[in-house]
Amino acid sequence: MKKIAVFSLVVLFLSCAGKQNLSPSETAKFVAESFYHGDKATLKEYTTESGYANLSSIQEMFAEDKNSESNFKVVDEQKEGEVTWIKYLTSYDPKPGIFKLVKEDGIWKVTHNGPKDRGPF
Repeated sequence: MKKIAVFSLVVLFLSCAGKQNLSPSETAKFVAESFYHGDKATLKEYTTESGYANLSSIQEMFAEDKNSESNFKVVDEQKEGEVTWIKYLTSYDPKPGIFKLVKEDGIWKVTHNGPKDRGPF
């Protein structure tokens, strides 16, 4: 019984620790795939409050089959102070997308990219 409890705690610790060390491009991949596959829980986990509100409001219009491959590819990545910009491509859209990421509680999260935000791309 002790072995099962210890094993469970180790697995829980490793799964939580892995999420906190994601790079901006890994976070962007999780957000893009959860957006297109309709996974609101994952989308919420890797976005700020304003980012989630923005993306979830339009998510239904871009739903794809959950088993489809996104073929996510980072085209460019630029860091500007505490903000990282990711330009990416997926198989779901012929145009590249752009995510603005900020660190929130030590974790990179996609946030709302407003009209006043002039990214490097």
